[in-house]
Amino acid sequence: SFIPRLYNDEVWERFRFISETIHTILCKVIERYRSDEAYRAVFDYDTRLVELILLPRGYDAILPFARVDIFLNEDTLESAFCELNGDGSAGLNEDREIVHSIEGSETFTRFAAHHQLESCELFKSWVAEFIAIYETFKNKVAHPRFAICDYLDVGVVDEFRIFSEYFKQAGYECVIADVRDLSFDGTVLRDGNGQQIDAIWRRCVTNDVLEHWDESQELISAVRAQAVALIGAFSGHIVHDKQIFEALKHPLTKAFLSDEENAFIEEQIPATYFLTDEDCDLAAVRANKDDWIIKPTDNYGAADVYAGKACSEEEWNALIDRFANGAAGAPFLVQRYVTPYRTKTIPPATDLEWLVEQGLATNAAEVEREGVLYNNISGLYLYNGTFQGVFSRLGPLPEISKEHHGMTAATIRVRDRA
Repeated sequence: SFIPRLYNDEVWERFRFISETIHTILCKVIERYRSDEAYRAVFDYDTRLVELILLPRGYDAILPFARVDIFLNEDTLESAFCELNGDGSAGLNEDREIVHSIEGSETFTRFAAHHQLESCELFKSWVAEFIAIYETFKNKVAHPRFAICDYLDVGVVDEFRIFSEYFKQAGYECVIADVRDLSFDGTVLRDGNGQQIDAIWRRCVTNDVLEHWDESQELISAVRAQAVALIGAFSGHIVHDKQIFEALKHPLTKAFLSDEENAFIEEQIPATYFLTDEDCDLAAVRANKDDWIIKPTDNYGAADVYAGKACSEEEWNALIDRFANGAAGAPFLVQRYVTPYRTKTIPPATDLEWLVEQGLATNAAEVEREGVLYNNISGLYLYNGTFQGVFSRLGPLPEISKEHHGMTAATIRVRDRA
């Protein structure tokens, strides 16, 4: 989007409070899961996932890297979570490039002449945090060699390359490696070129690890032996898996959270249930489609996410038949739909006629002249519990994603002048 999202200090501090509060809560949940076998019954995980989550970490940071996505009403500052993301969180370079694309424009230059502006610094700050986390690793070495690891056919490799350069500028060699190319001899983990790896920034999400289970055993064995610092640990899956929304309201979770934290959860987490006869009133979900959105418990990229508002009654009932009670072979959730805050933007030229066809605009000329209202979602980045920046996305439909004609906007903080 050519039009950036502009946030003043009040909104920025609201973002900070929301993101850092949920981070503290999530760290408590992760540690309780790892230490309390009885608590694990709250979650329904593949046995291989349980194995990964319980692997030793060996360093201090519980949840090093995360992005929590929220809907914020910018008039009232009321908010609600959409989803929580761990180590596979993307968008960092996307935000950077979009800022660069608009900051030389006349509009931006004139605005900047009268306001104190800040964009999100998401690269050097993470490199510094990663290095600091590694320094707490029990088996750290004097001159470590780092790797950014994913399954590179699905990874954001261009973004990885930029981070690799920033690591090198900080004095650390950092390679990009495919998990499937790693080898472990019982003592040292090596990349595909046979070079030692001492710490990994894990960008591979756990459902991809399960999909490539046999090919990922070298990495898993090295983590088990604590021969490498895996930053972040596989326990971050607890955050990524959408079961977390229901788990946060479970009595066993409430028991170890403070009164303030429980109140925060009630306020910020939309009602969430497994899409089963046992866990929710399926008849009510069928009858009130506009109130609900269906999501898989564990997926990414908005795959198999369906808002009732975007469906006909027939389509909605078919979706419930398709996903309820484990019919799709995997658990699904139904969550109370939160109406996003809308702001005007200028959509891509390729979408103008489509917007008119969908009844979202009267004609293309009007859209070009006046803009059109898009729904907003804000992804709040956290580096080891510290709020670092925002990934701003917009879309014309109830589901906000690129697959649904969504787009990204630059995020700019407009500081209050002293």
